[in-house]
Amino acid sequence: MRILVTGATGLTGKAIVNELIKNNHQVVALYRAGSDRSGAGFNSAPVEWREADLLDIVALKEALTDVEYVIHTAATVSFIPKHQQQMFDVNVKGTANLVNSCLEAGIRKLCHISSVAALGPANSKKQARGVRIEIDENNHWEDSAENSNYAKTKYLSELEVWRGIAEGLNAVIVNPSVIIGEGDWTRSSTQLFRYVYNQNLFYTEGYINYVDVRDVAEICCQLLFSDIQAERFILNSGRISYKEFFAQIAEAMNRKKPTVKVGKNLAAIIWRIEAVRTWIMGSQPLITRETARSAYRNVFFKNEKIQQNLNHSFIPLETSIRRICRSFDSTIDKTLNYP
Repeated sequence: MRILVTGATGLTGKAIVNELIKNNHQVVALYRAGSDRSGAGFNSAPVEWREADLLDIVALKEALTDVEYVIHTAATVSFIPKHQQQMFDVNVKGTANLVNSCLEAGIRKLCHISSVAALGPANSKKQARGVRIEIDENNHWEDSAENSNYAKTKYLSELEVWRGIAEGLNAVIVNPSVIIGEGDWTRSSTQLFRYVYNQNLFYTEGYINYVDVRDVAEICCQLLFSDIQAERFILNSGRISYKEFFAQIAEAMNRKKPTVKVGKNLAAIIWRIEAVRTWIMGSQPLITRETARSAYRNVFFKNEKIQQNLNHSFIPLETSIRRICRSFDSTIDKTLNYP
């Protein structure tokens, strides 16, 4: 079978391509002009590269030639206000173009990689009281100041997929939490590992919901070839405090763990200072208003639905952290401590 993967050079896209190759599928990897494909890291089987921008409808339709299935991982992730329009263009318009092209091409099935952010905010009053809130696939989106611009674009992109389903597209949606895996540690969630390696002192009192990129890849491929359609699934392995999460990474890397807890008031000051610093330096901020706010949410994303449908066993966090840290051997020149 010939499967097209959008965002094939990204963290999730690479893992999905490798999972498909492992199962002897023919893979068409979509990339934009100027994308760096040198570090794609695919396994030995050949991959057919096709150049197309999600905003170029003609090129997108040509890229779907002779393709039977599509896994859509391409997205812009940013919590920086100036990237809002770019996120809307790629995440919403790009998904709409892909859905339309899939319908026209008669694609057998589309698997859309969304995010738990698209599920909408948790109850803000309960959050203010520090109550743990559990969210499942039935949570309804509500317009709220708690929603990041990224969350809004992922919600709107899901609406495009649901619209396609209503028009006859066979599709399934997954909502991963924070995806951790091997990759460029200057990008996406992998920056959390670099943060610990650099021996930063600070941690927040909040929690992180996480899932291994290999779990995401395996589940997406299973769903793609299953009879399941017109459904969404939360992909979340578990939840852990940022303090403990950073401590486990620090132990695996033989680095000092963060020891200074940052409260909400100090975080509010830090993101403002960071905004001024990056404006002067012309760099990207390490913390923004949106990331500072989200770091204190006491939310757990339930994963019962995917386990009931696929009986999937998620990779333990300790196993994921050890493997991911090993992948940085070629990136850093210090000896890491692997238990």
